[in-house]
Amino acid sequence: MPIKKSAEKYMRQTARRTAQNKIVKGVLKSAVRKTREAAQAGNLSEAKDLFKKAQKAIDKAAQKKIIKKNTAARKKSRLNALVKKAAQK
Repeated sequence: MPIKKSAEKYMRQTARRTAQNKIVKGVLKSAVRKTREAAQAGNLSEAKDLFKKAQKAIDKAAQKKIIKKNTAARKKSRLNALVKKAAQK
């Protein structure tokens, strides 16, 4: 355990930030998963709607520096390609 008060405060801040980051990351992962499932099932309209939500979640996570900017771009690109491929079938 920390000895200094500033270290105790830092631990509290870290715990709060970690909890908030987990929430954002969970929203991100579930949005991506739902989009993938809808695209693979062939639900095009649902997949497109879910893709917009996933895109928003990815952008928010990147904005808050939970994931890196290039990771966000890669995830969006791959999801978009998956939805487009499902639309062509």
